Amino acid sequence: MQEYATPLRDMLFVLREVAPLDEVNQLPGCADVNLEMAEAILTEAGKFATEVLSPLNVVGDQKGAKCVDGVVTTAPGWRDAYSQFVSGGWNGLGGDAEHGGQGAPRLVSALVEEIWNGANMAFTLCPMLTHGAIEALELCGSPAQKKTYLPKLVSGEWAGTMLLTEPQAGSDLAAVRSRATPRGDGTYGVEGQKIFITYGEHDLTENIIHLVLARTPDAPPGVKGISLFVVPKFLVQADGSVGARNDIRCVSLEHKLGIHASPTAVLAMGDQGGAVGWLVGEENRGIEYMFIMMNAARYAVGLQGIGLSERAYQQALWYARERVQGSELGSKNRQGVPILRHPDVRRMLLLMKSQTEATRALASVTAAAIDTARCHPDAAQRAASQAFVELMIPIVKGWSTEASQEITSLGVQVHGGMGFVEETGAAQLFRDARITTIYEGTTGIQAADLMGRKVARDGGATIRRVMAEMSGVVAELEKAGSADLSSIAATLREAVAALEAAVQFVLTTFGTDVRRAAVGAGPFLMLFGTVAGGWQMARSALAAQRQIALGHGDGFYRAKIATARFYADHVLTRASSLSRATVSGAEGALAIEDDHF
Repeated sequence: MQEYATPLRDMLFVLREVAPLDEVNQLPGCADVNLEMAEAILTEAGKFATEVLSPLNVVGDQKGAKCVDGVVTTAPGWRDAYSQFVSGGWNGLGGDAEHGGQGAPRLVSALVEEIWNGANMAFTLCPMLTHGAIEALELCGSPAQKKTYLPKLVSGEWAGTMLLTEPQAGSDLAAVRSRATPRGDGTYGVEGQKIFITYGEHDLTENIIHLVLARTPDAPPGVKGISLFVVPKFLVQADGSVGARNDIRCVSLEHKLGIHASPTAVLAMGDQGGAVGWLVGEENRGIEYMFIMMNAARYAVGLQGIGLSERAYQQALWYARERVQGSELGSKNRQGVPILRHPDVRRMLLLMKSQTEATRALASVTAAAIDTARCHPDAAQRAASQAFVELMIPIVKGWSTEASQEITSLGVQVHGGMGFVEETGAAQLFRDARITTIYEGTTGIQAADLMGRKVARDGGATIRRVMAEMSGVVAELEKAGSADLSSIAATLREAVAALEAAVQFVLTTFGTDVRRAAVGAGPFLMLFGTVAGGWQMARSALAAQRQIALGHGDGFYRAKIATARFYADHVLTRASSLSRATVSGAEGALAIEDDHF
C-alpha cells in the first residue's frame, strides 16, 4: 500500500492560475502568505501528512476508537500524532492572530486541509470540528467567552464540537428537545441526549468545548425557540485552568461503516443534576449561530471528499502501473503489460483525475472568495463575494462529496478483485467516503438549500452572474486557436445552455409548485456542480495553453489540457441529461401513489 503524497504541482498551479494567491495576497490582513510562503507551508504539511498521518490511516481503520465505562481511547498512535500536529502549529494555521493563530488565508488553509484529509480523514475530523466552534465563538461569543475559550481552541490544546442531532430529531432541528434552565447565576442547567457527535469524547485534549442546541423553558416552538450554549467537558476556572468535570458524559460510540478511528459519540447531559452551560449570544437565535459552524463545516466536508478522491486516484494509479496483466490491444506483442496500458483502465483513471482536479479548483476559487468577502475594503465587493460563497457552499459540499463516491468506487474497480479486499486500502477509502454525503446535511439538504435559498430567493441573480463568467470563458476558448480548446468550448457552451434551461425552470416553478421543483433539486445540484467544474477545467486549460505559448511546454501543461478535454467529453456531457431530469423529472415521480412504491 502506497502512502499519500501531496499533489503539490497541481496545488501550486491552482494558486498561480486558477485562484490566484497574488490577488488574495493584496487584501488587508492577507499579505503575510505569498506564493513562496504558501509553497513552503504545503511542502511541510505534505511531509507531516506522508510521514505521520498517512501510516496511521489503516491503523485507525483496523483498531478504531474504544469506549469503556464512558472513557474513550483513540487508536494507537493518535495521541502522539495529535501532539505533533498541535506543537507544529498546524491547528492555528488559519486562526485569528488575536487569539494566537497564524492568520493564513482560507485559500491556503483549505489546501492544507485537503492534504490532511487525503492522508487521514478520520484524524482530520477533530480539528475540523474545532475550527467550526472557533468561528461561531469569534462571531457570536461574548468577550469573556472569547477570552476563556478561543486561545486554547485555536492552539489545539482544547477541542471543540457541535451538538445538534437527537434520536427523535435527525436533520429536523425543530424537533430538538434538550432543555436549558436558568440557574439564577448567569448559567444554565442543560439536560438531554445528543447523537452522532464527532469527537464528542476522546483522549487527545485536556478539555472539549461543546456548543449545544437546547431550549429555554419559555422558548417558542420550532426552530425559532432554539438557543446555543457552550458546555465544556471540564469547567474552566477563573485563572483559565481546567476544573471539575461537567455533567456531560459519553454513553456509547457508534459502530460505523467507515472512519472507525473517529469517535462518533452518544452524549448524555444532566444525568447528575444538569450540565452547566453558558448562553452564546441571544436566546432563540441558536439556529442562526449554529449555521455559522454548519457552513464552515459543510465547506470542510467538501475538502474531505476532495482529499479522499486524490488518495483514491493515487492508489489506483500506483496499482495500475505495478499490476501486469494481459497484452496491449492492437499490438502483436503478446507480452503482458501494466494495466495502465488498457484503454478502459485509462478511462477510469482519467475520470478520477479529472473530477478530482475540477473539485479542487472549484473549492479553491470558493476559498479565494471567502477571503475576499472577509477582507476586501470595498463593501460592494465583499457582498458580491459573499453571495458567490453562499451559492457555492452546497456545491463544494454536495457535488465534491458525490464525486468522491464515484472516484473511490472507481478506485476499487481499477484494483479489480484486489480492491475488494482490505489489504490494498482501496476499500477503506470507499467506506470512509460514504459518510461525506450524509453528515453536515445530506446531498438532498444541500440541493434544497441551493434551489430554494441560493437560486430562487434572489431571482437567480448570483447564478446568472456565474453563468455569464462561464460564457466569457467559452469565448476565450474559441479564440485560442487550438483544436482541444475549441472542442472544450463547444461542450461547455452546450452545458451552460443546459444549466440556463434548468435555472429558468427553477425560477418559474419553485414559487408556484415547490414539490414539482423539488424533485429535480438533486439533479440540479449535480448539474451545476458538473458545469462549474467544467468551467474551472476550461480555465485551467486556457492557463496551461498560455504557459505553453510562453515556452513552458513540459508534460504537466499538456496533461492539464488533455485532462480538461477528457472532462469535457466524459463528464461535462452529462449536463444535458441532468438538465432534463431537473426540468421533467417530476412527471413520473409525483404520479406514483405512495402505496405503489
